[in-house]
Amino acid sequence: MLTTAIMILIFLAMLSVLVLVHEFGHLIAAKRSDVKVEEFGIGFPPKLASIKRGGTVYSLNLVPLGGFVKLLGEEDPTEPHSFASKSIGTRAFILAAGSSMNLLLPIILFSLVFMIPHNVPIEQIQVQQVAPSSPAAEAGIEQGDIILAINGHKINNYGDLAYYVQLSLGSETTLLLNKAANGEQEVTLVPRWIPPEDEGALGINVTGVEGSQQIIRQSYSPWTATMLGTQRYAETFTLFRNTIRSSIIAARMPQVVGPVGIYQMTAEVARTGLLPLIMFTAFISLMLGIINLLPLPALDGGRIVFLLIELARRGKRVSPKVERLVNTIGFALLILLMCIITYFDITRIIGGGSLFE
Repeated sequence: MLTTAIMILIFLAMLSVLVLVHEFGHLIAAKRSDVKVEEFGIGFPPKLASIKRGGTVYSLNLVPLGGFVKLLGEEDPTEPHSFASKSIGTRAFILAAGSSMNLLLPIILFSLVFMIPHNVPIEQIQVQQVAPSSPAAEAGIEQGDIILAINGHKINNYGDLAYYVQLSLGSETTLLLNKAANGEQEVTLVPRWIPPEDEGALGINVTGVEGSQQIIRQSYSPWTATMLGTQRYAETFTLFRNTIRSSIIAARMPQVVGPVGIYQMTAEVARTGLLPLIMFTAFISLMLGIINLLPLPALDGGRIVFLLIELARRGKRVSPKVERLVNTIGFALLILLMCIITYFDITRIIGGGSLFE
């Protein structure tokens, strides 16, 4: 059984890896762009140990919360090998490199999950009830039908069904059914964005066929796992898009969480096993990459906006003083927002709520 202390360590380790990957992206991009990297730190000071290689100090620090990269001359363009002395394109490349690493890491993590031998629950999924006037009813789906595939993807369990339905929201979707009277038959329908309560996107309730349950051991070769990992990566973007679109159509705010909420989700996922935790880490890495590229002050995306302004002004830089002020105000507002989100996270946890409900 995982204790609270272990859960906290898992959470901190996950965040540290994601931040380190982000900062490593900045490090590699700066090195390739002939920008002097003064220090690359694992964790935050006070410093425990350090070594200097190629003009860069690599340090190990006491506070185990990610890491940092210190570049030479982020404001003085006259200093040789400084960040500020480089072209707009080079600076944008360095700034975007951290988020790019966070966006690419999920491919590796998803592929790793497919390579590691793991148990897969198998059972036939049977339609138990069909809601009147629902997409399923209009497509001719009936009680007792067994769902074999969605858009060519084999349905091995309820998780597969839910996953591929979410991928297909608002799009024409083909279901392969096994009907008691007619055998295998394909039907076409469009899963609803905002279904009535307790009906789901298709308008069906399902159950596992008694006696069909089994567990198989599954793993893939590195090449196949990479292909599947890349496919899962692309599908994750579709799921993210569908979540946002559903919120817009329903005129509701998407669920927003802070560090406390992410900790709660990490703890819940960690209890289910290593592979779900790796998948969750991949998802958080993806979100971190996207958020850091948003055009908000204090984020990498916000700094890139200043470069675009510089480009529009034909190379005339925004005053470092103005940029610092904007970033400071933006950072303060982000901290305030994080405090508000954390308050709601804590009240939800106290009330026994879960983000996976």
